[in-house]
Amino acid sequence: MLLLWIVGSLRRDVGLVDVFWGLGFVVAVWIAAVMNSPPTWRVVLAAILTTVWGVRLAWHLLRRNWGRDEDRRYHEMRKRWGSRFVWISLATVFILQAVLLWFISWPLQAMAVANSPAPFGLLDALGVALWLVGLAFEVIGDYQLATFRADPLNVQRVLDQGLWRYTRHPNYFGDFCVWWGLFCLAGAGGAAWTIASPIVMSWLLLKVSGVALLESTIRERRPEYVAYQSRTNAFFPGPPQPD
Repeated sequence: MLLLWIVGSLRRDVGLVDVFWGLGFVVAVWIAAVMNSPPTWRVVLAAILTTVWGVRLAWHLLRRNWGRDEDRRYHEMRKRWGSRFVWISLATVFILQAVLLWFISWPLQAMAVANSPAPFGLLDALGVALWLVGLAFEVIGDYQLATFRADPLNVQRVLDQGLWRYTRHPNYFGDFCVWWGLFCLAGAGGAAWTIASPIVMSWLLLKVSGVALLESTIRERRPEYVAYQSRTNAFFPGPPQPD
């Protein structure tokens, strides 16, 4: 994160931290696995699942942000703080994300330390199933949104088809499932005590950097969003309500 801060400050674009967020978990899980080698099959499985999720997310964000100006959130912070933004961003963006990454990856780290040889069980199966559901929601949701935004006629419109018909944030719900799935694997591997990590991740997705942050401004940019909110679940998928 310190290296990213230096690069982002030189380029005057700290948005690159978002691209490397998922990759940070990949680094954490493989370091934990190597430091506690030889890793059991469960640790290797969790590392592979984390890698697929992290690399996919990084690639998606890189493609989406390539050639664009700095993300609106960081641009507004830069305008507010002026020349002090360089140092303020170190604490409020990079160090904060480093601490969150370390804490949220506790289940992966603790599972590697425990290195439990316990056989595949129901909790493992639940974990893999949740991870698959989560990844599907992220991949499909992101694809549907990218396709929708590619049409110039949809600039001010709201996507309410596909997965977006059943939840206003299928990608965030997918993240939720991915991390609870990885926690289930960790729990089966002797790290159930790390349950605070997926709880914090869920809180962030719902109340801080996910749903709450995005919806705090989107209604001003897309007037149709108010009606969309009234008929579509915010997070957990469900049948749409009649207008």
